[in-house]
Amino acid sequence: MPEMTPLPRDPAPSRLAYRMQRLALTPGMRRAFVFGLPAASLSLIVALALSDQGRRDAMGLWWQDVKAEIQQREEFMVKLMAIDGASDSIAQDIREVVPLDFPMSSFDLDLAGIQAEVAGLDAVKKADIRIKPGGVLHIQIAERVPALVWRNSDGLELIDATGKRVSALEHRAKRADLPLVTGKAADRAAAEALDLLAAAAPLQKRIRGLVRVGERRWTLVLDRDQRILLPEVDPVSALEQVIAVDEAQELLGRDVVLVDMRRPARPTVRLVPDSAKILRQIKLDELGDD
Repeated sequence: MPEMTPLPRDPAPSRLAYRMQRLALTPGMRRAFVFGLPAASLSLIVALALSDQGRRDAMGLWWQDVKAEIQQREEFMVKLMAIDGASDSIAQDIREVVPLDFPMSSFDLDLAGIQAEVAGLDAVKKADIRIKPGGVLHIQIAERVPALVWRNSDGLELIDATGKRVSALEHRAKRADLPLVTGKAADRAAAEALDLLAAAAPLQKRIRGLVRVGERRWTLVLDRDQRILLPEVDPVSALEQVIAVDEAQELLGRDVVLVDMRRPARPTVRLVPDSAKILRQIKLDELGDD
């Protein structure tokens, strides 16, 4: 019987092998083998390592030691605090509200919290805080400049040109160089008060203060108990009218108690009682003679 000649081997892959090869060559499967499989293996190893409580505690202590060692390095240590732009009293207030114990790591400093504390001081208009080379916590201060003395129900206070509180004032004599304003909500009209005081410069030596009336208008108080009642609207122009009349006719140099400019179109002048009686008698005599 003749021998069977074996058929030559077909080099083509099977249908399943072909599909598997095509799948392995897709970008997604290649990324999965290159990145996904190592990542999954590493995650499994980490999960197995952290499954033990003792090992987790040991790793936590190790990390804390490493973190503390880095934070306590010399280049991260803050050794002192420097304050610029502040008077001695304000600098002392800043050190009281920011009681830091130097040296300390810059990682332990809450710069945002420190800035909020410093900016919260009445006398501080702006605060800029940063850590400078050499381990210096530098605080740059812009102080509020007192512009007025405000007498209110709580006593005397210094306020700036915007009406913001600067500090309390024990005695008026300590800041006799600043004008005095009184009345409820006078601080909210500080800018207008300063405009009036600027317009009243010719009467500067006679000015005793400004009184806020009804939270809506001002009364200028002069020596000799003279008062100028100003309107709610455009009080500066009304005051300039009074000053112009005074310069022309010496109105405020006479026996005038009050100049009422609340209605600028119909100003009213009130004399002291004795002078008013004399003037009234003179008019009666003149009318009688007629």
